[in-house]
Amino acid sequence: MNSKKIIGWKEWFNLDCLGLPAIKGKIDTGAKTSSLHAFNIENFFIEDVEYVKFDIHPLQKNKHLVRSCVARVIDQRMVSDSSGKKEKRFVIKSDLRIGETKIRIELTLANRDSMTFRMLLGRDAVKQAKMLVDSSKSFIQGKVKKTEILKIYRGAKTTIDPRNL
Repeated sequence: MNSKKIIGWKEWFNLDCLGLPAIKGKIDTGAKTSSLHAFNIENFFIEDVEYVKFDIHPLQKNKHLVRSCVARVIDQRMVSDSSGKKEKRFVIKSDLRIGETKIRIELTLANRDSMTFRMLLGRDAVKQAKMLVDSSKSFIQGKVKKTEILKIYRGAKTTIDPRNL
């Protein structure tokens, strides 16, 4: 039990390989797979390998900041959303950093514009990171100030070469 880190019900994540240095997410142990907000989703092929490009509003309540991302598609799956409706989603992999912990996780892509959080961290990722969730706490792994986030995004890369993924 001592080797497990504690996280709150919401935390800041880093998805550097997608050009997303700071994204606030909710821990959702009811969801098996993690999910990332995405819109304008389009798949394409490079030398018979499928990729997906998509846009994201990485910050809550900020539709002005848009990042374009590219990732290799590892699967397409039927996923039930929070209301029980099933939809087919692209699945990608990304490195995720939460605090000092870094893991490689699977993410389904879904339009989460109507949702509060731009990302959900599912139970597979929580288990893989060997973390426990304290639902009474938030940002145990560190809080980021709004002014810091805007500086971070001003200096962040916006173009990712899919061949490097």
